[in-house]
Amino acid sequence: MNGVHDMGGMDGFGKVEAEPNEPVFHERWEGRVMAMVRAMGAQGAFNIDMSRFYRERLPPHVYLASSYYKKWFLGLQDMLVAKGYVAVDEVKSGHTLAPPKPLKRGAFRIDDVERVMVRGRFGRPAIAPAKFKAGDRVRARNIHPVTHTRLPRYVRGHVGVVERDHGCHVFPDSAALDAGENPQWLYTVVFEAAELWGADADPSVKVSIDAFEPYLEPA
Repeated sequence: MNGVHDMGGMDGFGKVEAEPNEPVFHERWEGRVMAMVRAMGAQGAFNIDMSRFYRERLPPHVYLASSYYKKWFLGLQDMLVAKGYVAVDEVKSGHTLAPPKPLKRGAFRIDDVERVMVRGRFGRPAIAPAKFKAGDRVRARNIHPVTHTRLPRYVRGHVGVVERDHGCHVFPDSAALDAGENPQWLYTVVFEAAELWGADADPSVKVSIDAFEPYLEPA
């Protein structure tokens, strides 16, 4: 979806200030939020693409004013309400008011922690031959879906070159809507800076993105 979260190529947000020796979490609650997201996802309440989609749906003024883990918390809250795991009045009261909706995979236990902390695997068997190969010129389609997508706005309509074929993977645009995995071919596509930003761009700069096949068309 088009939103304030898709900030690639935008101006006016100021310098990125690096924090020396930055801690993993700035506050204890941040670690608790991460744990809740990982635990609920692991037990089947949602998948990673749904989680991203709900963070993207935060109002712009809330998104820009929120820290990284506050976005995670607000997105988690909205998602759990939408999926019926908690009710709005329970959020307001701070405790359960009715028996909870069962999780698909049962209760989360201490023995699940190690498994959950291992990164998921999203490669899937190919369902059709790949349309593109390394060296092909492709154009990123100028699409503007109202739901989740991994195609950044700044490359839409621009021409790049396929550098690598990564095989088939779960398609985020479908998974975010709970519409199945719908595996699609995934490619690394390289764009010249001048193609993206115009003639004044640094000629030595190239930008690489990983793009799913439905995002691309022959150039």
